[in-house]
Amino acid sequence: AEAEIRSLAEALYGRADWCWAQDGGETVTHGWTPEHGFLEYRWEGYDEALLLYVLGLGSPTHPLPESSYTAWTATFRWESCYGYDYLYAGPLFIHQLSHVWIDFRDLQDAFMRSKGTDYFENSRRATFVHQRYAIENPRGFEGYGEHCWGITASEGPGPSTLKLNGIERRFEDYVARGVPYGPDDGTLAPWAVVASLPFAPEIVRPAISFCIHQAKLKAAKAYGFKAAFNPTHPGTSGNAFGWWVSPWHFGLNEGPVVLMIENDRSGLLWRLMRSCRYIRSGMQRAGFEGGWLRAFDQEPTPTA
Repeated sequence: AEAEIRSLAEALYGRADWCWAQDGGETVTHGWTPEHGFLEYRWEGYDEALLLYVLGLGSPTHPLPESSYTAWTATFRWESCYGYDYLYAGPLFIHQLSHVWIDFRDLQDAFMRSKGTDYFENSRRATFVHQRYAIENPRGFEGYGEHCWGITASEGPGPSTLKLNGIERRFEDYVARGVPYGPDDGTLAPWAVVASLPFAPEIVRPAISFCIHQAKLKAAKAYGFKAAFNPTHPGTSGNAFGWWVSPWHFGLNEGPVVLMIENDRSGLLWRLMRSCRYIRSGMQRAGFEGGWLRAFDQEPTPTA
């Protein structure tokens, strides 16, 4: 059964026309609909598309050209924040999602070779930037601190504007919250903290403990933390927390939590993905060298 599933997955993967998805440009478009055709936006700037480009480059039938990956990395922003030099992306989830599946430790493409680091270390630095931002708390929100942080794309208590302690605060609903430039309305996402566990366990574990024991955010169910909370927003009348807490759990959030806990514990997902020849091919065509790829340096490029 496992072999049949793998064969089906490879057949479906091989049918994807990645060059078509470029719509005549170098980078990949965000999508296409029958009603309106290609979306105007493209996967540019450092984001979760790291995995997407690896998959596109590794296709055995209609792969992206290597120039597409080069064009994508040309849109990156290298910045310095709170003493950390890193590849910038505001929401914390961007520094996690591709890493759920691929172990980027000690692997370098041309961009990271030029910076003397790798994407895993970059995510570690970004995690510390997020914690440092909460400690500095430049916008003066309630609750932020050493063990209370985690800003990412998430739902929130808005849209609304409230005057609290003499300060007019604008609260948003779902928005791609980010560090250090915002948007930031005091909303934190505990799942994004947990999903950073492999990168910086020394600051993530105390933050998890804080969310469980001090903030008491763990639901009395098997689903873990709620999607988000905001200690600045007063929440609804009669709220047991005294501040806003999302009523929801989202699988899109809980999935990375479970998988990154397992990667930190055993590296299971990373080991499984190393066995995928198309992932390896995509990594090699993107110019990655070092790390676990050394064992496959002489491997031929997969064909359909």
